[in-house]
Amino acid sequence: MKKIEHLGIAVKNMEDSNALFEKLLGVAPYKQEEVASEGVLTSFFKNGPNKIELLAATTANGPIAKFLEKKGEGIHHVAFEVEDIFAEMERLKAEGFTLLNEKPKKGADNKLVAFVHPKTANGVLVELCQEIVK
Repeated sequence: MKKIEHLGIAVKNMEDSNALFEKLLGVAPYKQEEVASEGVLTSFFKNGPNKIELLAATTANGPIAKFLEKKGEGIHHVAFEVEDIFAEMERLKAEGFTLLNEKPKKGADNKLVAFVHPKTANGVLVELCQEIVK
């Protein structure tokens, strides 16, 4: 794992949360994107070298909707940048971690992503991110 790629924050209302984080960070989001397969609308902010991803549910039965219902707004996941997502997934499986994905899938912000189950990472949902090279 090279670095923390971003922090994911689940929000109930994207418009209100974009306004809040724009005031908090002093910058507007640089990108907003829907990932229909996950039932989520994302909004990305940059703050120096750091990134924040806001996540709002677009469907009532998607993972963000379930998270918000269970835990409310707040930090949803920590994402780490990796060079080779396939190798990293194999390494983590060999170390005894449970992955939520058999293979990486296309995520927001031009990334391949896979997730580590929070039950095997002290309650933290860990996302692996690899830039998709075109």
